Formats: sequence, structure tokens, C-alpha cells
Amino acid sequence: MKLKKALITAGGKGTRLRPITYVHNKHLIPLVNKPMLQYAIEYVTSSGIKDIGIITNPEFDELEAWFGNGKALGVHLTYIPQEKPLGLAHAIITAEPFLKGDPFVYYLGDNILRGGIQKFIDAFYENKSDCHLVLSKVKDPQRFGVPQLIDGRIVSIEEKPQKPKSDFAVTGIYLYNESIFEAVHAIKPSPRGELEISDAHQYLIQQNKKITYSIISGWWKDTGKPEDLLEANRMLLQDVEDQQRGSIDDASFLSGNVYVSEGSVIEKSVIRGPVHIGKNCRILNSYLGPYTCIGHGCEILNSEIEYSILMDNAAIRSVDIRIEGSILGKAAVIQKTKGIPNNHRFIIGDQSQVQIR
Repeated sequence: MKLKKALITAGGKGTRLRPITYVHNKHLIPLVNKPMLQYAIEYVTSSGIKDIGIITNPEFDELEAWFGNGKALGVHLTYIPQEKPLGLAHAIITAEPFLKGDPFVYYLGDNILRGGIQKFIDAFYENKSDCHLVLSKVKDPQRFGVPQLIDGRIVSIEEKPQKPKSDFAVTGIYLYNESIFEAVHAIKPSPRGELEISDAHQYLIQQNKKITYSIISGWWKDTGKPEDLLEANRMLLQDVEDQQRGSIDDASFLSGNVYVSEGSVIEKSVIRGPVHIGKNCRILNSYLGPYTCIGHGCEILNSEIEYSILMDNAAIRSVDIRIEGSILGKAAVIQKTKGIPNNHRFIIGDQSQVQIR
């Protein structure tokens, strides 16, 4: 069977990804040169869902400007502002007029996974569940909602526990019938002032609703921190095509899967994939190592970089040391100073991070 509706969250401020998220919605940060939120939309639409509500932050209007009504992606998008960040359960209350009357999938827009969500929808219907949760084994469960499992059943769920009762996280993929509305209205705000989705799940358990689960067998990533973004980018780059649409001179050497977009020029450089290069870039006398994504209009001259993300129009010029594990925002520039004294010069915004040796 198919679900008709989905709710995707895209309203968080992304405080752990500052300074990039001071001026850009977190969900438009590119992974392999595609906005993060687009992956969520594609995962949902691949299961046949065409009617999607997007929870937004009223402070940003970028999402609607970028995706419009969803026609280009073959869906209908409804933007639902959440006036204050009062929790994931509160987002369901906010979207209740859009959702009421149909089972739905609730998808946190900063989750990246492989394999789509159809198998979870199938399990939801096959088990005749009131709520179906998707779990993943993680190293740091205290960052997530954590289920306690006994004899193949979820018997309790605790949000961000200091002493987790399992090494599983409840990922940001949930399936519900109408019972979830009773739950989100019944719970009280947590000590941090939010209506926690874990508390809504615990309410359903206490009401003897049927809570089932699937375990992700492939990879899944919650992109809440810079290192998570880099890791999600690395995972997605494993599927990049080996295709060169730009100009590559005979003095350059490419190995592995390297995607070079239209208008980009590569000269006297070594590129070891997987690497994705956007449109109208210039790569000269440089090295690009594995798991690197270069946005549109970027310039890399006489430099080395790997396992990094460069957003549109960023530049790296004549940097003497290899850059690794880095994220450069739009139009950011790293370049060697000219003349003397031979020193470092920085113009750095709030909550930026710089590591030098």
C-alpha cells in the first residue's frame, strides 16, 4: 500500500552548523551539489507520495524560493511555518490541519540514508501498526531518542538519556496513523521547553498502541554537526558517476569516479575520486583527493584539498598545506598572503573554526 502524505521538517536553525547557518537555511546546504532537503523530498517521492508538507522557520524564506510549489520535482509542496521551535511533536500539532485524516510519514529533513523508505512503509502496513519507528545502531546514542528493546518489542523510549538502555537511535523517520494526534496533545513540555517526539512515542506505548520498528541495514546519517555533513557527503559520493563534461587538459590525471560538470576547466591537476565538481569551476595545478565536493563557480589554484565541501564561488589559492575535513561557505576564500611580513591574516565570522599548524 502507499501513503498519500508526508511531513518533512526544515525549520531548525542549525546552531551546531554556524556560521554557515547564520545566513542560510541548514536544509539548503549542498551535499554532492544538491540541497540537503532535496534528498528528503526524493526519498519520500520515490515511495509514491506526492503531497508533502514542509515545516519551515519563518525567519527564512529561502526554501520556498528554491523549491517553489514542487512541480519541478513532480510533487505538491505545502509550506507550514512553525512560529517557534517548540519541538518535533509540536511540529505535528502545527501541521495537523494538513495531515488529519490520513496515515503519514514524518521525515526529519536533515537525515540522509541509502535505500529509500518504501520498505518501512511496507512494514507499517504489514504489521498494522499505529506507529512504526526506524532504528539505527550508533556509537553515541545519548544524542538521540533511545529505545529499550525486550524480546523484539519497544517497551520504552527516552530522549537523549545519560545512560542509554540500548545502542540504537530512533532515526528521523516515523510512520503514524491518527493515534499520534492524541499523543502530541497529551504530552507536556520537557525541561528544555519542547514537546519531545520521544514523549509522544512513550505515550503511545503506555496506551498499548502497536509500536513496531525496522532496523536500517545500510547507512544513515543525521547531519547535525559539521563532521556529520562531511560523512554524509562521503557516503553520497560513493554513488557519484564517472563523467567528464568539462575541459580536461592532457597534463591532468583523473582516477576513480570523477564527475566534472559543464563549463569547468581542469589543467595540470591530479584528481582522485570519488569527487564531484560543479559548473564553471577552474582547477589549476592542484590536487583534489577523495570524497571532495566542489560547488559551482569555484576556483582552486596551486593547492591541495580532500574530504571537504566547497560551496558555490569559494576559492582556494596557493595554499602550501593540504586542506582536509573542511567546509567552505559560499564565496569563502583561503589564499596565501603576498609580500611581507609572511603571516596569517583572517576575517572570521561568529563561531567560525580555524585550525593551523
